[in-house]
Amino acid sequence: MAKSQWDFGELFPAEATRKVFSVGELTVQIRQLLEKHIGQVWVSGEVTNLRAQSSGHIYFTLKDADAQVACVLFRNEAVPHRELISDGQKILVQGDLTVYEVRGQYQLIVRAAELQGIGALQAQFEKLKQKLAAEGLFAPERKRPLPRYPQRIGLVTSPTGAAIRDVLHVVKRRNPSLEIILVPCRVQGDGAAREIAEAIRLLNGFNLQSTGKLQLIMITRGGGSLEDLWAFNEEIVARAIFESALPVVSAVGHEIDFTISDFVADFRAATPSAAAEIITEDVFASARFLAQCGDRMKQLFRQWMADKQFLLQHNIERLARAHPRRKIQTWRQQLDDLHSDLSRCLKQRTHHSQVVLQNLSERLHRIRPSQSLKLRRDQLRQFERRLNALGPEQVLGRGYSITMDAASGKVLRDAAKVKSGQKLKTRLKTGEVISQAQKP
Repeated sequence: MAKSQWDFGELFPAEATRKVFSVGELTVQIRQLLEKHIGQVWVSGEVTNLRAQSSGHIYFTLKDADAQVACVLFRNEAVPHRELISDGQKILVQGDLTVYEVRGQYQLIVRAAELQGIGALQAQFEKLKQKLAAEGLFAPERKRPLPRYPQRIGLVTSPTGAAIRDVLHVVKRRNPSLEIILVPCRVQGDGAAREIAEAIRLLNGFNLQSTGKLQLIMITRGGGSLEDLWAFNEEIVARAIFESALPVVSAVGHEIDFTISDFVADFRAATPSAAAEIITEDVFASARFLAQCGDRMKQLFRQWMADKQFLLQHNIERLARAHPRRKIQTWRQQLDDLHSDLSRCLKQRTHHSQVVLQNLSERLHRIRPSQSLKLRRDQLRQFERRLNALGPEQVLGRGYSITMDAASGKVLRDAAKVKSGQKLKTRLKTGEVISQAQKP
């Protein structure tokens, strides 16, 4: 019997024949497949979304132009230079491919990591730096002072670079008599480090055989990237500088650039021009001092003459002040001043005595007995007039009278207190009147 075109039995089998996974079971199956068939792998890419947790674990994403994969570096994994892993850093990691079941995403559990590009060079730089420092190649006590007045130096650099032009320009301007023995070499690329080290040894050998000794060696080149300056970070160059019997000045790159040769050298200069200025500083300063000596001596002589002239004038003035005629004149002036003071004192004393005498005369005049008696009499008469003016006789003389109780002589002031038939006595200006009270 032919099957109908609408028969989907094969596509949708019966419920009993289906294999249904839970999400967790499916995730476990995928994890087991990845771990079994892929397992541990090496992967290169760029670090992004770096997160360092307080637990010590580091989470990041490794990506390239096509895809990305989650990575985790656990705290207990002994991975060198883990602190150098940062966003934007290109690295090569070795890890176990697995699935983080909670999120259902595949990830790498990092077991090893290597920096690539600049990061790898930086790690190599730090490793060599720590090694040489532990051996004492950077110890301050082994560094030698530079000679103050060098007459001949050795120069290790490229004969065609900008560094040699800068050095020669500064030397010509500041100390043209300085003799420079150039050992040309490459300062970049494969084999450059070996040539630099050989040049340092060659100059030391030349110093032992030559009658004109070298005072120091300068190794230098202009600025550039870390890769460009890498020859000066090689161990062979560091060893050659350390073994040099002559002091070595390192002037590599710009002010912000530091190389291994800078740490090993007896002196590090920020730039080639700065190194040339330091080497020629004492000669340049001495030449400048000598050039200024003539003007300075003239200035000092003029100052000395001015001081002597001032001292001579001062002594002339002192001699004039100490002449006997000057003393006699001074004494005469003092005598005049004393005479004037004496006259002024006599006048003031006389005036004072006159004022005192006048005051005493006035006081004596004021206290004479006759004048006092007359004054007291006048005051008494004045008091008497005032007393008489206030006396009862004066009041009676103006038409007033005083009524009293005839028996007691008590002055009556209130009519309500007078009784009918009471005997009264009224005093007038002249004489008295006896009467008897009668109520109205």
